[in-house]
Amino acid sequence: MTGRGAHRAGTFVLSLLMAAIGVALIVQSVTWHGSPISPRLLLGVLFVAGGALRLYLEARKGRRT
Repeated sequence: MTGRGAHRAGTFVLSLLMAAIGVALIVQSVTWHGSPISPRLLLGVLFVAGGALRLYLEARKGRRT
């Protein structure tokens, strides 16, 4: 595996992990009857958005090269 391939694989795995942590935070906040503006819920949404954005940008970059 080349350095570029290792970087892409690492970015993919960490992005999925980031999104999974976000989903877990959202589920935990909802099941514990958190308020709609609880910090845990907002942090979960940000984690999911960040992971999804990283995946999108990596896939978009992969199509160009």
